[in-house]
Amino acid sequence: MRAQVLKATVRSLEENPEPLELVDLPIPEPKSGEILVEVRACGICRTDLDEIEGRLRPKLPIILGHQIVGRVKELGPDASRFGEGDRVGIAWIYSACGGCHQCRRGNENLCHRFQGTGCDANGGYAEYALISEDFAYPIPERFSDSEAAPLLCAGAIGYRALKLTGMEDGETLALYGFGASNHIVFQIAKRMYPNSEIFVFTRRRGDAPGELAEEMGADWVGATGDRPPRKYDRAIDTTPLGDVVRVALEHLEDGGRLVINNIRKETPIREMDYANHLWGEKEIKSVKNISRRDVREFLPLAAEIPIAPEITEFRLEEANEALLALKRGRYRGAGVLRIAGY
Repeated sequence: MRAQVLKATVRSLEENPEPLELVDLPIPEPKSGEILVEVRACGICRTDLDEIEGRLRPKLPIILGHQIVGRVKELGPDASRFGEGDRVGIAWIYSACGGCHQCRRGNENLCHRFQGTGCDANGGYAEYALISEDFAYPIPERFSDSEAAPLLCAGAIGYRALKLTGMEDGETLALYGFGASNHIVFQIAKRMYPNSEIFVFTRRRGDAPGELAEEMGADWVGATGDRPPRKYDRAIDTTPLGDVVRVALEHLEDGGRLVINNIRKETPIREMDYANHLWGEKEIKSVKNISRRDVREFLPLAAEIPIAPEITEFRLEEANEALLALKRGRYRGAGVLRIAGY
């Protein structure tokens, strides 16, 4: 099978824009309880950039990719949840121990033995991928393969982040960054909180994400650092920059909550002033991974709304180019590698 492999991390994708090597590998064989998935599409995520640039340490060499949509090609011994030819999705959560106190409480995303797809085990930047049948999900028929791919991480973890805000209908929500995740969060919030206003902050006024937010009907769109029409009650930060946390807290209403939805910041969060940033019973909450429950709840909701992901497709051979485009903010919404169908 063809696969894009990361053999070593780089300091910066800008300095080393081709970190992935396209190679031929044997097709893996499913073990007990596993399924072999013929990959049709795989979403591109900022977590992939974190792995490439070493902010998150993958098990090298590794096939990246954790937003995988494909068809079941082969069943391993004792695998019975799916049949050959079924369309399934694979998300960031590759496995959890199932026995620790976090798993027993339903918080498998916090399991200390959590393993990430495309980080601790090979992912979907390839023609085939392996997964335990217990960590695969049926894909709603409403979505094409490419439309479904970003739902498995950008959508599911955005759904988790929105729940963690504790938002109620009528409150104002701020979205910092309007890429793969927040453009889906926007659609969820519009459905769940119809009487709420949504403010969107992007890198620059008039940039492509900002234009997308305006087209989708955001109540106000500005650049990070701009003063919004009024303070907001809840905020979600998906940006890679630490200073955004300070800015978001400045405009957060007393008693409000900021949820930071990214695995690693590329720049540090600088020292904050207590009076300007934290006073007023403001809260900061982070997101760590996703659980299977998040994915299982979100996929049917996405079909019901229905979510309409904005996608830009690339071929498997263009994976390096796609990652650099993501880092530079060169496309709107979510990037997707089309593995089959070309």
